[in-house]
Amino acid sequence: MDKPAPIMTPVLIVGCVIIMISFAIRASFGVFQIPIAAEFGWARSEFSLAIAIQNLAWGIGQPLFGALAEKIGDRKAIIGGALIYAAGLVLSSVSETPFAMQAWEVLVGFGIAGTGFGVILAVVGRASSAENRSMSLAIATAAGSAGQVFGAPVAEALLSIMSWQGVFVVFAGTIIAVLAALPLMRAPVASKTEIEESMGTILNRAFRDPSFTLLFLGFFSCGYQLAFITAHFPAFVTELCSPIMAGSLLSNIGITTTSALGAIAISLIGLFNIVGTLTAGYFGKRLPKKYLLAGIYTARTIAAGAFILLPITPTSVLIFSAVMGGLWLATVPLTSGLIAHLYGLRYMGTLYGIVFLSHQIGGFLGVWLGGRMYDVYGDYTLVWWFGVGVGAFSALVHLPIRENRPAPPASPLAA
Repeated sequence: MDKPAPIMTPVLIVGCVIIMISFAIRASFGVFQIPIAAEFGWARSEFSLAIAIQNLAWGIGQPLFGALAEKIGDRKAIIGGALIYAAGLVLSSVSETPFAMQAWEVLVGFGIAGTGFGVILAVVGRASSAENRSMSLAIATAAGSAGQVFGAPVAEALLSIMSWQGVFVVFAGTIIAVLAALPLMRAPVASKTEIEESMGTILNRAFRDPSFTLLFLGFFSCGYQLAFITAHFPAFVTELCSPIMAGSLLSNIGITTTSALGAIAISLIGLFNIVGTLTAGYFGKRLPKKYLLAGIYTARTIAAGAFILLPITPTSVLIFSAVMGGLWLATVPLTSGLIAHLYGLRYMGTLYGIVFLSHQIGGFLGVWLGGRMYDVYGDYTLVWWFGVGVGAFSALVHLPIRENRPAPPASPLAA
């Protein structure tokens, strides 16, 4: 009897490390909202636009890096992404105008694309056996959440001993250092049948399939909600949460300000998302992925609506962070797994990158609108309710998706 293929492989372990560091840095950007605005006197919308541009560049870069990895090799694409990421962080650290910060965030966004889900999940997917693929993708996705657990608190701790510029330089060195593990990342090539099919053939098949369009539309709200919360939730909590009472549990463990609570909230989201993502991977092998996706978006909609309607207290912040964390990136292994199932593994990176572009268009709007509405109205209420609405839309749009592979278009010579 053949032994079952192991889940934990060198490819998966290295992929997890790269995603974890990449996402730790990315998840910390909301912590810099207030320090940067305070130093330069920028409006909230200025740095928000920089983060929004970062998200949009990430989305544009994702299919490009996916295609690049499939053309020149995964490891070369990852090295390029890490170098661009580091350059963007260093150049951002010397920015003194909103325009300069916004311009260099384009590089940061492309760097995240080269070291993030699109490239890494495609490699992990090819290196995993069919029975382990859903869980392997979930583990790699959960690694991004692990980065989020410590990214914001580490940034907050570093800000207490150095300038925000110094923190950016430290982060740049960290993303370069992670490349030391890259030699262990060797994935098998795609199957013979998949190699024989060109990228154009697969793209044409996907673009003609309504299910691919629905996946593209549905991922928009995921990006909107996640990017808005990552960029604005620490400031939101800092300014609107009721004070932390002396003698409370939070106070006793050293969390005495709403600023610290805001950073911990992002960390808590990442912590609970590890569980949520692994759970999604487990059930993704056993239940229709479209119904799981619809359920996740429905739960997000209810959680966000309830949170904004109730008084914002330290307790409600912690509960919301835990609930939203369980739903945070749980969509990623299900969406990427569905793409791999429908269209094969050969061009999974490119196809996931195209769907992810919708995610990042939503992310751009979530971050930018958050800052813009704050400057106009003095709070985030309107942009928060828009997120509730698009979440409900995504819950509905996943229901008609077909989970069987689309048939190849008939050859004209067959007539």
